[in-house]
Amino acid sequence: MKLREQKSFVRFWTASTTSNLGTYITTIALQVLVVVNLGGSAVDVGWVSASRWLPYVLLGLIAGVLVDRFHRKTVLVVTDMGRGIIFAFICLLAVIGVLSIGWLMILLVLFGAMSLFNDVAYRSFVPQLVPRPLLTRAYARLEQSAAVTETGGPAIGGGLVSWIGAPFALLVDAVSYLFSGVLMASVKHQPSDKVKVGPLGQQIKEGLQWVYQHQYLRTLALNTHVWFLFHSMTMTVLVSFFLIELGFDASHLGFALASAGVGAVAGTSLSTRAGARLGIGRAMAFSRILYAPAVIVMALAPATNTSDSLNIALIFAVVGQLLYGFAMGIEGPLEMGYQQYVTPSHLQGRMNATLRSINRSVVVIGAPLGGAIADELGFLTALWISIAGLALCGLWFGLSSMRKAQIKEYEI
Repeated sequence: MKLREQKSFVRFWTASTTSNLGTYITTIALQVLVVVNLGGSAVDVGWVSASRWLPYVLLGLIAGVLVDRFHRKTVLVVTDMGRGIIFAFICLLAVIGVLSIGWLMILLVLFGAMSLFNDVAYRSFVPQLVPRPLLTRAYARLEQSAAVTETGGPAIGGGLVSWIGAPFALLVDAVSYLFSGVLMASVKHQPSDKVKVGPLGQQIKEGLQWVYQHQYLRTLALNTHVWFLFHSMTMTVLVSFFLIELGFDASHLGFALASAGVGAVAGTSLSTRAGARLGIGRAMAFSRILYAPAVIVMALAPATNTSDSLNIALIFAVVGQLLYGFAMGIEGPLEMGYQQYVTPSHLQGRMNATLRSINRSVVVIGAPLGGAIADELGFLTALWISIAGLALCGLWFGLSSMRKAQIKEYEI
């Protein structure tokens, strides 16, 4: 049984890769739009960024119920088209000079809501395209593409912004979403099980019970929530640590952060082999244990006073980012594949929404918490607190029953 023979998945994969590339272009284009075109401050950049994630906190659990009630392909097509229209509208408002920070935030809240429903449907749709034994391999391919676009997207986005300006760079992203929506509409799939429509609260409760009462999903979910807390703290502190403590400029920062994408490509390439050789649970435990050493390497980078010490610090940062990205690459496909494998079709949307919304809610806490600790106690202290938390997650995962989790008929 070969993944490339699953023609519907190949179309889905192509659509996903296209929209992912556009997303990473947007990350840079929006920041430039706020600061350069709209004359915004760093605080404005923060508020604009937060507006994209607000729907995940407010609507996450509800999204899971609604996605389970509708055809997932329809949700994917509508939300891709909708996101393309929103970015085209932002470009138009910017060009005619009527766009403001407030209007941009409102439009990005709508964009975030569509992204929420798209994310939930996206994760729940893959089991309708490939047989369950191929799920981890399918997610490995999707994660490989995501890692490649994460590595190249910012560079392409920076070039586009310099060439045609931030508003028109967003228009390029709009085209990518529209193309993804058209291609997604052509995907053929197995119909999902019909969900019995009941009270909204009861259906949310069913999703929560499935995740937090399952023998293995409970441990995976709780450990991942805590991991996201310390991961978000780490990512918040690292950028400032690189720029201020180590003296990196923008090019050094971009090179270091891109290394995580390179590591992720390597990790996803080995993910299915690791799952087959070690078992799904043990392979995920291995990756969780790698995060703390990766951040330790970066925390040990020497402060820079000369060009030689700057190069040494850059090597520490690159190695740490490579290892961190490698761990994420190993874990990502296995984690998503296992979640989909053990969850019945009619609960897929609610399971995905439960995990994703709570993880994103934790990020809303962890990111400012990491910044506050860094401001009060210093970058290194904040990093070592994050290291301790990541190490705790790795130890907890490795000693839990989750290490025994497996997918039957797993094959390379």
